[in-house]
Amino acid sequence: MNVVIVGGHGKIGMRLAKLLADRGDSPRGIIRKTEQAADLEAIGAEPIVLDIENVDDISDALAGADAVVFAAGAGPGSGPARKRTVDYGGAVKLADAAKAQGIRRYLIVSAIGANHPESWSEQMKPYLEAKAEADEYVAESGLDYTVVRPGGLTDDPGTGKVALGDLDSGTVTRDDVALVLAELLNADNAIGKSFDLMNGDTPVAEAIASL
Repeated sequence: MNVVIVGGHGKIGMRLAKLLADRGDSPRGIIRKTEQAADLEAIGAEPIVLDIENVDDISDALAGADAVVFAAGAGPGSGPARKRTVDYGGAVKLADAAKAQGIRRYLIVSAIGANHPESWSEQMKPYLEAKAEADEYVAESGLDYTVVRPGGLTDDPGTGKVALGDLDSGTVTRDDVALVLAELLNADNAIGKSFDLMNGDTPVAEAIASL
């Protein structure tokens, strides 16, 4: 499977690309900086240097792909404007480009709480609002989408065990988020579904099969 990952040099994007390459798929990572390319090549991924914030149509970068993953984010140090252009605008551009290229499968990494605006603090509102609107756009795009809303992200070693559903709060390792995304690419039963993700007691494949 040829998979294009937006946010290809991010902590989740890199982990996902390595999982895909290791199992024989062909991951391609969209990155902003040329100097990041060697990191992707080292794990078996093809780098695509493209600043999605400053290009209106990114469809050419998706040519030949079977699926796309939006795993980009403006990051905690960014202001509200950049959250709009990356977390929302980037996801929209990827959806439009996927449709233009006839690519059906779209995974988007959102954030826990994005579907519960009543719980947003003023500090988190710009971020979660951008995520929520991106999720809605993708869900209404007509694509074969899955929205994944991870809890608080950690760099602890992956456990291979998760909880999926409408959850309150908790944490999940970036290793396990990447593992879930890799499994979802082949899980037709997850198409059209949105769920929270955190570490739990159920093996990833079993948790996804029960969606």
